[in-house]
Amino acid sequence: MIQPEVRGKLEVEERLEAGMTELTIGAMTDDADASVHLDARRFNRHTFWCGQSGSGKTYALGVVLEQLLLHTELPMLIFDPNADFVRLAETRPGARADYAEQIWQSDIRVFRSGHDIGERLHTRYLDLSPAAKAAVLQIDPIADAEEYNVLLHWSVSATEFDTERMLQQFRDSGDPARVRLANRMENLQVLEWDLWSRGAASVVDVIEERPRATVLDLGGFDHPAEPKVAALAVLEQLWARRESRRPILIVIDEAHNLCSPEPRTAVERALTEQLVQIAAEGRKFGLWLFLSTQRPTKIHPNVLSQCDNLGLMRVNAPRDIAELAEVFGFVGEDDIRRAQSFAQGQALFAGGFIAQPTFVQMGARLTEEAGGDVVVPLRA
Repeated sequence: MIQPEVRGKLEVEERLEAGMTELTIGAMTDDADASVHLDARRFNRHTFWCGQSGSGKTYALGVVLEQLLLHTELPMLIFDPNADFVRLAETRPGARADYAEQIWQSDIRVFRSGHDIGERLHTRYLDLSPAAKAAVLQIDPIADAEEYNVLLHWSVSATEFDTERMLQQFRDSGDPARVRLANRMENLQVLEWDLWSRGAASVVDVIEERPRATVLDLGGFDHPAEPKVAALAVLEQLWARRESRRPILIVIDEAHNLCSPEPRTAVERALTEQLVQIAAEGRKFGLWLFLSTQRPTKIHPNVLSQCDNLGLMRVNAPRDIAELAEVFGFVGEDDIRRAQSFAQGQALFAGGFIAQPTFVQMGARLTEEAGGDVVVPLRA
C-alpha cells in the first residue's frame, strides 16, 4: 500500500505528466511567430536564473511563474526581497479572461514584513533548531558552551511563551549561565524582532498546507538578520518534514542574499548550509530550487553546481561568462557568450526543461509587477 505522503508526491507528478506540460514563455529571437515552450515536468530539477541589472530578469521570472501557476498544480514558495511578486494574484487589464479567472481563483497567499497591510510574515523562534537558535543569539557551542547547553535543554510551549517572564525566570534561577543567556537576549534585542509570532500562527503552518503560491516579502524588516532568519525558519521546517515528499518549488529571487559563497555570520552560515543540503539531496523529496540572481559568482558553488536548468539573460562580466560556461557544460560556450549582447527581455534557455538551447524574446506578463525602476524626474 502506498503511504499517504508518497501518494501526494506521486499525484502532483502524475498531473504534471498528464496535464498540459508546455509553458509558453515567449518567441524565438529570430522568428517572432515561433513560440517557445518549457517542459513543466522538468521543474523537478533545480533551476538557475541569471541576468544583470536592467536585463529584465525579474519581469521574465514572473512570466515563468505565471505559466507554472496556470498550467501545473505545483505549489510555489517565493522568497521576495524587493516585493516584486506581492501582486501575483492581480492580473493586468489586457490579460486573457480565462487566465485572469484562473489566477483569481488560485490560492495565492502574500505575507508582508513591516507593513500594516496584508498578512504579517511571522515565524516562531521556538520552532528553530537548537543550532539556529544559537546562531540567532551569536552563541558558539564551544566558546559559549554553558549558554548553549541551557539553550539546548530549554523547553517551553509556544502558546505559553512570554519574553518578560522568561527573562525574569532565567535571572531568578541563580544559574550564572541562565543569567548570561538572559543578558545576551536582552542586549541583542533579538526577542523584540517583528519577525516572531510570539505564540501566534507562523507562516510555516500555512506553507505546510501547500497553497498554490506563497509569497514572502522579506524587504520590510528593520534588522538585517531578520529576512535571513525568516528564510532559515521556513527552510528548516521544509527539510524536517521532507519525508512527507510533498513537492514544492522554492523560488529565491536575488538568491545571493541567502546563498552567498562566503557567509559571514552564524545565521548566514546556517542558511547556506541548509540550502546546500537541499540542493544536494532535496530533489528526491520534492524540494526543488529555482534560484534567481545577477551573477553566478555570488551563489555558493555547491548549490550552483546542482542546477540542471538554465535561464540566462544579459550578462557582461567575462568572469561570469566563464563561470557559466564551466558549470553549465551542456551549453556551448559561444551560446553563453551571446548573453553579452542580449537586449532587454532576451534570454537563453537550456537544460532539462527545453529540448535544445534556445534564444528567446520573453513574452508579456499577465500579472502586475510590484517592483520596477524609479524614473528619473525630468523638466517639463
